[in-house]
Amino acid sequence: MHITVVMPFRPQPSREYAHDISVAHWRRLLPSVPVTNVDTGDEPFNSAACRNAGVYGAAQSEADVVVIADADTLVAERPLWQAIEGATRSGLVHLPYTEYRALGAEGSAQYRAGVPLHDCAAVTVPGACSGIYVTTPETWWAHGGQDERFRGWGFEDAAWELAHTTLLGAPPVRHEGNVYSLHHSPAAKEGPQYEANAALCHRYHQAANDPTAMRALIEGR
Repeated sequence: MHITVVMPFRPQPSREYAHDISVAHWRRLLPSVPVTNVDTGDEPFNSAACRNAGVYGAAQSEADVVVIADADTLVAERPLWQAIEGATRSGLVHLPYTEYRALGAEGSAQYRAGVPLHDCAAVTVPGACSGIYVTTPETWWAHGGQDERFRGWGFEDAAWELAHTTLLGAPPVRHEGNVYSLHHSPAAKEGPQYEANAALCHRYHQAANDPTAMRALIEGR
């Protein structure tokens, strides 16, 4: 099985340590698997476009499974392998966690000091559907990938989950376990682009459970 890890990433002072820890983590879990940073050059940074570009590049290299990983997120080995194996059979995207835990500054400092992840101070993020996706290229494109109209921070993951569930007939498959996100300076959650992202996500909610409407929304990109 040919696996590749793609990581949307643009260097920023508060994010570089988390990126380095994440890359080292992936090399421990999947030592023979390439880990590739992806930046489409969009301004502002476009996570959806980077994820799509990462899957496209992985397909060009004939990858069977693509792990799309945020550059600040760590996962356990067992649910990761369950997700990898499941993604090759199910026709759905797999998420290698049932709980997303944000470490924050305190928890990240604890982890860097050698405290095990499960003992680090963290806040659980209910309903999280981002961080790490495990998919085949065919499954990713079968429901349109992610919408590159979401720019800057916010909402592309929630819209993606709605499209996945509506067009593939089921939500992403989750595997029991935790992922942990490391601390960095937060993105602005206000302003015209944030409001545009929120409005676009509302259109996804309106199209939910209606495959014709969802397909039209996706094809209108």
